[in-house]
Order: sequence, then C-alpha cells, then structure tokens
Amino acid sequence: MRAGSPQVKGVALHNSKARWRLPLVGNSCYRQRMESVPYHEVLEARRDGRSERWPPVLAAVERWLDAEREQLPLWAVVMFGAGIALWFTFGHRILSVLLLVALAAMCFGVATGLHRRLGTALAISGLMLVLGAGNIAWHATTSAPNRLARPYVVAVTGQVTNVAALPARQLVRWTIAPMGAEGLPSTIRLNIPADSRSEAVREGAVVRMKARLMPPAGPAVPGAYDFAARAWFDQFGATGSMIGDFEILRAGSAQTRWQRWRKALSRHVQASMPGAAGALGATLATGDRGAIPEADAEAMRRSGMAHLLSISGLHVTAVVGAIYLLISRLVALIGPLALRVPVPLVAASGAAIGAIGYTLLTGAQVPTVRACVATLLVLIAMALGRQAISLRLIATGALIVLIVWPQSLSGPSFQLSFAAVTAIVALHELPLMRAFVARQDRGFVSRCWRFIAALFLTGFVVEMVLMPIAIYHFHKAGLYGPFANVLAIPLTTFVVMPLEALALLFDIVGMGAPFWFLCEHAIGLLLDIAHITSSQRGAVATLPSMPSAIFGMTVLGGLMICLLKTKIRWLGLLPMAMGSAAAIATPMPDLLITGDGRHVAFSNGQGGIALLRGSAGDYIRDMLGENAGTEQDASAISEARNARCSADICMVQLNRGGRVWTIGATRSGYYVPSLELAAFCRRTDIMISDRWLPASCRPRWLKIDRQSLKQTGGLSIDLAAEKVRTVAAQTGHLPWSTLNNARQGSMPDQSASAGSQSNLSHARRSAYAKRHQ
Repeated sequence: MRAGSPQVKGVALHNSKARWRLPLVGNSCYRQRMESVPYHEVLEARRDGRSERWPPVLAAVERWLDAEREQLPLWAVVMFGAGIALWFTFGHRILSVLLLVALAAMCFGVATGLHRRLGTALAISGLMLVLGAGNIAWHATTSAPNRLARPYVVAVTGQVTNVAALPARQLVRWTIAPMGAEGLPSTIRLNIPADSRSEAVREGAVVRMKARLMPPAGPAVPGAYDFAARAWFDQFGATGSMIGDFEILRAGSAQTRWQRWRKALSRHVQASMPGAAGALGATLATGDRGAIPEADAEAMRRSGMAHLLSISGLHVTAVVGAIYLLISRLVALIGPLALRVPVPLVAASGAAIGAIGYTLLTGAQVPTVRACVATLLVLIAMALGRQAISLRLIATGALIVLIVWPQSLSGPSFQLSFAAVTAIVALHELPLMRAFVARQDRGFVSRCWRFIAALFLTGFVVEMVLMPIAIYHFHKAGLYGPFANVLAIPLTTFVVMPLEALALLFDIVGMGAPFWFLCEHAIGLLLDIAHITSSQRGAVATLPSMPSAIFGMTVLGGLMICLLKTKIRWLGLLPMAMGSAAAIATPMPDLLITGDGRHVAFSNGQGGIALLRGSAGDYIRDMLGENAGTEQDASAISEARNARCSADICMVQLNRGGRVWTIGATRSGYYVPSLELAAFCRRTDIMISDRWLPASCRPRWLKIDRQSLKQTGGLSIDLAAEKVRTVAAQTGHLPWSTLNNARQGSMPDQSASAGSQSNLSHARRSAYAKRHQ
C-alpha cells in the first residue's frame, strides 16, 4: 500500500439527525458527516456477501429464510406437531428414525453455521421433531390402562368416580373403579338407564351390579372412529352396560360447589326456557349437551353450526369480551380511579377471572381449557400493551396444549379450533384485508357494508379451511355453512348470550322473565336457521374415508398459505389442490367389512349401499354409510337384482373394472355342510364369513373369515383397483391395537396357505355323497 493513500474502512451509523461514517485511518479516528445506509442494512449486506460464497441453492434458501425470519418460530411448533403426527402414523418404531434424522439435521446445521438462519432452522426443526414424537410416546406409555382381554358378563362392585347425564338418550354414564375384583380393569365405563334412582347417584358412591363388559372398540372399518385411542388416554379399560338392577352399598359424597352450581344452573335455564331452546341455553351456560334433541343436534351438524354446541373459543371469547368491556367502562367512569390505576390491566385481570370461572362452570372440558389458555394469553398481551391477537400467540397456545395433551392433535376438536383461529388471523393480517376493513374517513353506510362483507368473507374462508378436516373425520361437511354462520355467530355472540346473561342477572331480583322470553325466541331463530339450512338440497357434501396421506398434503398446503409471508406462500395452493382433487376422486369402496365379519356393505353402483344383514341397527347403518360416503338409506342386499340369498348365505355379483366379481357371504350361524360350502367357495372370487371357514373353502381371490379378520381388522375393498385397505394398517402399530398382524397390517398370504390346505379325502367325499343321495 502506498504512503499517502491509505485504504479507508468504516462502519455506517445512523441517528435521527444525520448519518455518519467513522473511518479508521492507521491509528487515527475522525468523524466525517456523509450520506450512508442504516446499520441494519450494512449487516444484511454483509450476510448477503457471506451467502454469495455458498452454492446458489443454499444462498437462495438463506435469503428466503431471512425474508421469513418473523415467521420461523411458528414452524418450530409445526415441527413439534409433525413429530406427534409421525408417531400416530408409524408408532414407536419411528422414534429411532426421527432421532437419526434430528442428529443429521443438527450436524448439518452446525456444519453450515448456526449463525446462519438455515443452520439454526435445521437444528431446531430436528430437535422439535424428536421432542414431539417423544412427548406423545411418553404419554402413551404412562397412560396405558389395564384393559379387558375379552367380552364377558361379570358382577361388578366399585366406586363411582364420575357421573354424566345424557337425557336425550335416556342414559346416565358412570365411570367406576372396581373394588376387590381380580381380572377387571382399574377403570370401566357403564351406560345405565336413566331413572330417579340412577340420576340420584353421586360421585363417591359404591354400587354393585351385573354388567356386560367388552374391551374398548377400535375402528370397525378403515377410516372409522377409533374409540380405543380415547379410552387409552382416558385410562379406562372396558365399557359396557348394566344387566338388571343395581344396589347402592354406600352413598356418594357431597358434590363440589362447582358441580352443584353447574347442575342447578342447567336445571334453572331449562325450567325458564322449556324444550329445545332450554336445552341449547343450558349448553351455552354450562356446557351440558345431554338434553339437546338428536334432531336439533343433527341439524346443527349438517348446517355447519355444530361448533356452537361445544363450549370453546367463541363462547369463552364472548364472555371475556363482555366482562372486559364492562369493567373498562365502569373504571373509566370513575375519574379518580381511572387516573390512579391502569384500566387495561384491571379489565384484563377481571376478564381472566371470568374466563377461569366460566371454564370451571362448564366442566373444564379439554376444548374449553384450550380456549381458556389462549384467552389468558391474549389478556396478558393486552395488559402488557402488546398486540392482542397474532399468529405467534396462537402458536404459543397450540404448543402448550400439545405438551400437556399431545393426543389431542389427532382429534377433530384441536384441529378445527386452531385451524379456524389461524385462518381468521392470517386473513386479517393480509395488507389488502387490512385496507378493506380500516375505518379511515368512510361514511356509516360504507363501514356497514364493509363489515358485513368482511364477516361473510371470514366465514367463507373458515369454512373452506375446516371442510377438509370435517370430511376427514366425519366424512361430511356442510356446504352452506358460511351463509348460516354469517347469521348464527353474530346472533349467538351479540344476542343470545347477552340476553341469557341479563336474564340470569335479573333473576336475582325476580325480573328475568322478559329476558328469558327474548332469549327463547332468539334461540328458536338460531334453530330455525340450522333446520332450514340443513334441509336444503345439497346442503351436505359426503365423501368416502380419506387416506391420511391426502389429508396431510392438504394440511401442509394450508399451513404454507397461513404461516408464510413471502410470495412462496401461494405455492401452498398446489398441495391443497392436489389433496382436494385426490379426496374428491377417492372412489366409494365396493365392499366394507366390519372387524367381526358380521356386517358387509356392498356398493349398489348408484351412490348407495346395501347391507348383508338388512336388520342392522342405526349405529351400524350410519357408520357404514358415513365411511362409504353416502347419505342414502341403506337397503338390504337380499332385495337387489344382482344377489341371490338364502337364510344362511348370499351370492352377489358386482361389475367393476370390466370384470364381474362374485362375492359370497354367510349371514347366519347355522352349519353349512363342508362339501356344499367348498363348492360354493369355488364359484366365488371373495368369500366372507364371521366364523371360521374350513380349509376346503378356496375362493379365487380372498377368503375373509374370523381367523384372517383377527389379523387385519375391518376391510375396505376397491375391486376395480384390486386394492384392500385394513384397519391394521391404520392402527395396528399403535399400543392400544389388539390386532395380531399389527406390523404389516395387510391381508395374509392366502395363496401359500391355500396350497398347504388339505382337501377332503376321496373316501370322505364318497361317504358324504352316499348319505345325501
């Protein structure tokens, strides 16, 4: 370097008055005022300069992660949930794989450099995956109940630990801890007919009875509800019903104050508003859903308004909002007090106490607790002067719930509630949406129509987000839900609940009757909206059971759209569209076979199903219809033209994939001679029975009997694609599954077994023929 021409190096600083550069020349330092860039832009330029030495792909990823830096913490929670989802998909064996993946990700992150966003993101993602899977594995291991091995009738003596009344079903549900009985689970759940004696039993009572018990049932067919999973985490090992009468050996303890208040409040509301209005009013006040008539509950589900029946975010928010507004206005009216205390802090504290009290009053169910936790986080943010509702706040609430109740991730309640809130916040964070709803200097009419339009758009977006979840879990979704909820949500939040609160308040002085009258008519209007919406043609979209991979693809696309900020978020439309198209294209199964082999549903080729046993009950009919994706009433296969049935056996022919398939199925417990059964089996492609079929029964493709169903569970068969789905493939790897072929979850290799099966000897055939000549 030449003397007299030193190289000037410097760092740019920035303040509100001027920009300065502080160059270093040799050992001297002087200040020079000049135009420069802010300091954070210099740091970004240096980071970009380091990234330029990377391969182009890694440099591009680093720049993209830097642009998404505010959203990266949200994806840490997503990775925690992904670890839980992977455990539900693969079971304990995924833990070692995830551990290796996490180690590889962290090593690559360290090698890349933890000072870079890519390295940090990889390390944290791997760690959160392992923590999520490990958390659910630990909960599943520690929650393991002592389950009943097989169904049987037994005398039960035990203490009642919980009582739940179901007036609409005329039942009382008891949770009992058996006493002094070997071989019984530590906790069982029984359905008791509702009468004056059973309804008077309280927690702590010791009762004795004879009961029919059975292990908690898994999915009857692929895609059906897995009750065994809920029983596992709720830690009861058997369910059943009472036979005969019961005897009370010791009276129950006195109810807690919250329980007495809850039941008294429920009775008071139902007495003040008789009929369906009182039942729905009691649900809104106490969370007691047992008295809602099934017709009204079904109308709410079909109209997309079922979320109003579950005490969750909407109800807690309405209560907390009312309390916050009331306290803040009252404190503001008192001048000396408003000048000495922070009004938002006082109002938030009162609203938090109200939220906790309302949660305890409504039974502290898991959805209500989740809503209470999220609400408390919002109130804390408001009290600290931070942004009240944000995606980070939602992610924090979701992380707390997943740590405490990781099994809730697989349930519809968690998915519906957090998906709805996330969609609402993400929609209203869009710059275009913010500009649309901003008050600015608009007139009253403009503000009103913009509010209504924003409300409808929000409802529409929420319904679109929730539709895949509803179809995956319930196989149906209300198409007119956005239109119904535009009226139902404001009616519930701003009319029904305030009127009910005022009625309860004025009942203290005996003046609540006018408010009860108005509340009853408002609830009646709410039910009318539900019934009118649900009765419209095409109100409900039904689809067959959606594979988990398709559902996961749809969820990934939705998360990309909601949680990213740059333009790459719109790439999430691709997996969403692919998942939706795949779900719509999922064909109705040609055969649905329950795990006990007793019930078989045949596709009739016209969007409906026909049952092997036409006398099946409503539960079986509804379950098979939902999983087949049809709302048509199921018919009996014996009435179909393509079927020939006797009292003991049916033969059905289905034309699928350019081929005529012949299906045989037994439908009675009577003995069929072996030679006749063997001849019948040879004429069939598939033979189905709820009993053991002899070795001589050799259909051309599948033999499905009691022995094979113990390995596979229920089946769903697509004949055109020659594809068989099993319950074992869905749940066989999970600790609560009782299926023997849990690892593979596939049909046994019947070709090998058929070759090893021995036929009847010639002498036995001749003897049989002589006896029947």
